[in-house]
Amino acid sequence: MLELAEIIFAKDQPMRFPILVFSLLVAAPAFAQHSHSGNVRMMAGPQEAGQSGFAALTEIVTILRDDPETDWSTVDIAALRRHLVDMDLLTTESKVDVIQRPEGARFEIRGTQRVLEAIRAMVPTHAPFLAAETGWDVSTEELEDGVALIADGDAAQIQGLGFFGVMTIGAHHQEHHLMLAKGAAPHR
Repeated sequence: MLELAEIIFAKDQPMRFPILVFSLLVAAPAFAQHSHSGNVRMMAGPQEAGQSGFAALTEIVTILRDDPETDWSTVDIAALRRHLVDMDLLTTESKVDVIQRPEGARFEIRGTQRVLEAIRAMVPTHAPFLAAETGWDVSTEELEDGVALIADGDAAQIQGLGFFGVMTIGAHHQEHHLMLAKGAAPHR
């Protein structure tokens, strides 16, 4: 590294070489930030679409608009929005009691009436995806005032992740959002 610096900043080198190297070093991270799936988008101005729900909607709307095969008669962005609201309520408003077990954990998830709707919409439908992704034994149990998610498998990982970490497992979320927006039944 010192040798490179000596070469770059040698007294007999014209000043343009260090400026060129500096420019390339500064430009590389900015270039990488604008690279998406191998396609380079050079955009001026802000890149963030807003808060996370709005950003998720923006991502899906962009995909739909870019796809000439989109059947606009079935598109249901409102359904995707409801799901994103449910995700937000589950994440920010639910209360979770954890009962650690030698095999994993039992998570009892509860909340106000509207949060309970979100819990019942999301937790039971996520269980089969979680089981398929991890190989764990995953089940749910309807409670009078909530839902229990029971996950047995890698106890240390399950307990370390906790309920919210476990709910993030699986790369099906993005495809699920696209299916919802297209008006398809995403849990079949």
